[in-house]
Amino acid sequence: MSAQRNLDLDAALAEAERRFVQAHPASGKRHDAARKVMPGGNTRTVIYYPPFPVTISRGEGCFVWDLDGNRYADFVCEFTAGLYGHSEPAVVEGVKEALANGIVLGAPNRYEAELARLLVERFPALELVRFTNSGTEANLMAMSVARVFTGRDEILVMKGGYHGGVFMFSGNGSPLNAPFPYVLAEYNDLEGTRKLIREHAAKLACVILEPMLGGGGCIPADVEFLKMLREETRAAGALLIFDEVMTSRLSPTGLHGALGVIPDLLTLGKYLGGGLSFGAFGGAARIMERFDPMRPDALAHAGTFNNNVLTMAAGVAGLTKVLTAEASLALNARGDRLRNRMNAAIEQRKLACCVTGRGSMLNVHFVRGPVRRPADVAAASKDWVKLLQLEMLARGYYMTHRGMLALSLPMTDKETDGFAAAFEGFLDDYAALLK
Repeated sequence: MSAQRNLDLDAALAEAERRFVQAHPASGKRHDAARKVMPGGNTRTVIYYPPFPVTISRGEGCFVWDLDGNRYADFVCEFTAGLYGHSEPAVVEGVKEALANGIVLGAPNRYEAELARLLVERFPALELVRFTNSGTEANLMAMSVARVFTGRDEILVMKGGYHGGVFMFSGNGSPLNAPFPYVLAEYNDLEGTRKLIREHAAKLACVILEPMLGGGGCIPADVEFLKMLREETRAAGALLIFDEVMTSRLSPTGLHGALGVIPDLLTLGKYLGGGLSFGAFGGAARIMERFDPMRPDALAHAGTFNNNVLTMAAGVAGLTKVLTAEASLALNARGDRLRNRMNAAIEQRKLACCVTGRGSMLNVHFVRGPVRRPADVAAASKDWVKLLQLEMLARGYYMTHRGMLALSLPMTDKETDGFAAAFEGFLDDYAALLK
């Protein structure tokens, strides 16, 4: 359909929503039923979008199907957690083996130390590691131990950053944020952030950031910015924490390994549990050894499912049988090609749009760019991203409502080329409005 018939963006979006509702009656009915028992029919804010989200009934490889039988190439990829795709055979076999031998054993099991070893060998920042149930928990533990280790209270975070359900710093932040004393800095503002660290040095426990913002728009950090943080936190006696819950997928050694900037603490999550609930935090032994229960001053770290058998088994299977260094490099090269092709299409049409990211994580922004911090896209119309999502769903491509894309290992050039072609079709349909 050409947008030539639409007078403005509001009309185009209304038409796209009308067609969406018409094409997804079963998802609409399920959403109405869910609203009777869950607020807004929802238990996870990020997967809601108007007029209602499609309900996914099954997945296989890099494809998902909704309740109405529509098939999509999956570029949501569970917000980066679905790196292995759906029902990866090696992971499924690992889980089946664990299931057959008991699920809630209430003791150390035969998988957890192996998964810890694999992570320590993979990521340069890790000397010792502990497991949690989510990236949010991992970040909570990392910030908390930084405060204990340094004897200081303040935590420097980035405006627009996200470190889990109680660490959201877009706009004015969230009223549900953990009640720590925060210092807010601008991402990639080298001199401004340096000044803040020095001003707060006596009270600063740690600086935490993603080396590329994930939920904040797939905005890479300048290497010089990260190096400055490493130097200044060391001089101030504060800890540097890299949240690589998402970005660890961008290199065989994580993004910190690829960039050569090693933090004191590293947090992990998402795909490293093989697709099951997972989180981890770790880093320098001088810090992490405080959790050694044999110490008289040991810090307690509880969590019934920290070492749950299914996640530990799935994580080991994924890292030993699927995610080789070669597979990681190939996946991220495919993502770079997709991003470059999308940006070339935008440039060729001279439209107010750009695609940021690195490797297998991308984000579409309806501004001309460059985009170096969340403030650069704060004024962009969110309706354009909503329209893009609905139009890509109609073309057979499942993507997030905030413009974020993630690739999975089962994807081939056929899926990424198909997505790029569909995106180019969207640009052509709405070129008049975009200009």
